[in-house]
Amino acid sequence: MTVNFKSHWENVYQLKNENEVSWYQEVPSKSLDLINSLNLTTESKIIDVGAGESRLVDNLLRLGFKNITVLDISSKSIEKTKQRLGKKSKLVNWVVSDIVDFIPDERFDLWHDRAAFHFLTQKTRINKYVDLVNNSVNSQGNLILSTFSTNGPLKCSGLQISQYNKNSISELFKEEFKLSYSETSVHQTPFNTNQEFIFNIFSKY
Repeated sequence: MTVNFKSHWENVYQLKNENEVSWYQEVPSKSLDLINSLNLTTESKIIDVGAGESRLVDNLLRLGFKNITVLDISSKSIEKTKQRLGKKSKLVNWVVSDIVDFIPDERFDLWHDRAAFHFLTQKTRINKYVDLVNNSVNSQGNLILSTFSTNGPLKCSGLQISQYNKNSISELFKEEFKLSYSETSVHQTPFNTNQEFIFNIFSKY
């Protein structure tokens, strides 16, 4: 059966509050630590892909970043994040799109994706994502990509996912990117269950 991803995610964000989904983090501390480890300036162009209602954008604004794009397939999740930010939402470029259909009009210094990429399970969609990243990240730019590890769940939000380890994920991006950092990290969900992720930093050649 073909999944209508747009309808699926609109439904999720329509029916659930931000702390009622497994990926909720009050503070996305791991992503922030990785971003802070990079040599970024407040003018650096950052995109957060598949952001949902993530509070990463709140924290990036607090850190003074001025060129932030937030993308999600769900217009409802974008709407709810805008409401949370209030007037600050005007400082952000918002994009509603399936990531494999996204056509950016600029290139980014940092592409951040926590837990969106692993929802791509078809080879054609995975390849489209890789090509998009290759073409959208500036030379010397960075990719922070976090997915379920090979010890993580097999499904999330009722959908099949793709699991990765250090070797399999670096193999996908090796043409344009060097893996400079990788570690597994356990995320505790709001329901007190544990999910193992692998967090990776790639540097573009």
